[in-house]
Amino acid sequence: MTSGTLRGAQMPVEDFEELAPVGHFAGQGEWADPEGVSMAVGITSYDQDTDRRDRVEKPAAYAAVGVPVCLLVDRDDSTVTVHAAPERGRYRETHTFDFGERVSLPEPVRIDLDTEILKRYVR
Repeated sequence: MTSGTLRGAQMPVEDFEELAPVGHFAGQGEWADPEGVSMAVGITSYDQDTDRRDRVEKPAAYAAVGVPVCLLVDRDDSTVTVHAAPERGRYRETHTFDFGERVSLPEPVRIDLDTEILKRYVR
């Protein structure tokens, strides 16, 4: 099963971090209940399938299970994409920012990110 697919009402727990209640993922293994997760954060890999997996499948999977915010750090084009407001299996809002810009994350996260440091992690 690829990371972008869903298994019941669960979300993949793989190469990202979530903002969730402390201990939420303890004992859940590779797949976890998305209830209570505020945000999923992904970073593009340098694999051949990163376009499909990281930019399409994972955000679609998070939207499908109702994760309010999905943040993608894209090292290929030096951008940060914020997906928000999941509805009927997709995010209604998508905003992309260049590395170096200040990114304000929407509810329920409500934090500002200074993305200047991300410029150091580009090939």
